[in-house]
Amino acid sequence: MFRWIFKWIIAPLLVLFLSFHLMVAGFLVLWGNTPVENSAFMLWHRLSGGDVTQSWVDYDRIAKSAKQAAIVSEDAKFVSHHGFDFDSIQAAIAANEAEGAISAGGSTISQQLAKNLFLTSHRSYLRKGEEAIITVMMESMWTKQRILEVYLNVAEFGEGIYGIEAAAQHYFNRSAAKLNREQAALLISMLPNPKYYGKNMNAKRLRNKQRIILRRMNTAAIP
Repeated sequence: MFRWIFKWIIAPLLVLFLSFHLMVAGFLVLWGNTPVENSAFMLWHRLSGGDVTQSWVDYDRIAKSAKQAAIVSEDAKFVSHHGFDFDSIQAAIAANEAEGAISAGGSTISQQLAKNLFLTSHRSYLRKGEEAIITVMMESMWTKQRILEVYLNVAEFGEGIYGIEAAAQHYFNRSAAKLNREQAALLISMLPNPKYYGKNMNAKRLRNKQRIILRRMNTAAIP
């Protein structure tokens, strides 16, 4: 019985698991120093019939304020951790247990990028486990600067709007390099719910978060 289970269930799952991670490793090597112009999130958006707008910009062509805003908003310990902020994870677990559902993730920038590039937005502990494996791979293969650069180039900033350059052009008619502090903080404030905030730019919660980011921005350590 065990042989049958191993041959027809366990072995195929192991092959699928290893094949997927070999594919991920291949993309991480390919994308190590070339523009990343696609992601799982962009692919799903296209498959659902939507259009995608994204323009890659190198790290030095992204305003310092956008990098600072991303770190203070999404991952204050970004430059010092190895992919995981265990204090945030512990807080998220406590929040999920209190809610009785997966409502908080405690994800770092690296984890969010792993999800955006290779997974889906579906929340489950299985996806979080897969996200963790990819995060370890990414942190071992890419520099912090590269992770932040790719993150800002593939993050979603509205319906079909991906990357800081497309967002800067769409909302402010200027390049990512010329974003001022207020504009950068506002764009990063959209990240938890970009589709909603893209249509509600004056939402009270969005503007409150923008103000918080502006107050904290100078404390950010960027790679």
